[in-house]
Amino acid sequence: MSSTPVAVVTGSNKGIGLAIVRALCGRFPGHVYLTARDPGRGQEAVAKLQQEGLQAFFHQLDIDDLQSIKALRDFLKEKYGGLDVLVNNAGIAFKVQDTTPFAVQAEVTLKTNFFGTRNVCTELLPLMKPYGRVVNVSSMVSSSALRGCSQPLQQQFRSDTITEEELVQLMNKFVEDTKKGVHDKEGWPNTAYGVSKIGVTVLSRIQARMLNEQRKGDHILLNACCPGWVRTDMAGPKATKSPDEGAETPVYLALLPSDADVPHGQFVIDKTVQPW
Repeated sequence: MSSTPVAVVTGSNKGIGLAIVRALCGRFPGHVYLTARDPGRGQEAVAKLQQEGLQAFFHQLDIDDLQSIKALRDFLKEKYGGLDVLVNNAGIAFKVQDTTPFAVQAEVTLKTNFFGTRNVCTELLPLMKPYGRVVNVSSMVSSSALRGCSQPLQQQFRSDTITEEELVQLMNKFVEDTKKGVHDKEGWPNTAYGVSKIGVTVLSRIQARMLNEQRKGDHILLNACCPGWVRTDMAGPKATKSPDEGAETPVYLALLPSDADVPHGQFVIDKTVQPW
């Protein structure tokens, strides 16, 4: 078993994910794994980094596929005995002008952005080594979507005692409410992406709380962050930041020094903790 530290970035064959891998290759003192659903695209991205003089490793990962997540988990456990840095970057967004029915957009978006991310955490968080760092890439849209929720929903999402089960129920309720065409009436905002990212931010708060309760002495730090508005396939060419600029905050959180005890359980934009 290798004693080399290991970092994994989900959804990292392009865009912000690839920029995060690029930065970690230069600064993380261990092996960095680039992951992608499609092995061909993943290997291509690794080769591209190699041309830049950087060494990344590839492992297939589709966060919508539990077997794929478990295969990565088993590989990391066997080869490295755990994991030092996890960046949950994989996510999807429908374009504004997409004509797919809203209920379908809601189901598909939450399946990946919330439930897929949650499954990765369920399988990989137990592997986190002492002083491990976990970064869940959320979005500032989670804050604006939260403000667009009814007061009762806002209270639930801001609660310091909300459980993972309660959060899952709320995420499922949103999908069901969109199918019934009552999501407006039930106090939800008109953004499936925004609600999925509320889920990611709140999940991060819950996970940090659990780490405090169960593994306080391990000094693991877990945060959600927004990379900013970044020029990617997802956000389009008009966005203000380059992928490398978008990677700055996730990489900062992934490389927090071992003597740091904050931020933890926070939502961070431009390396600054935001109120939730």
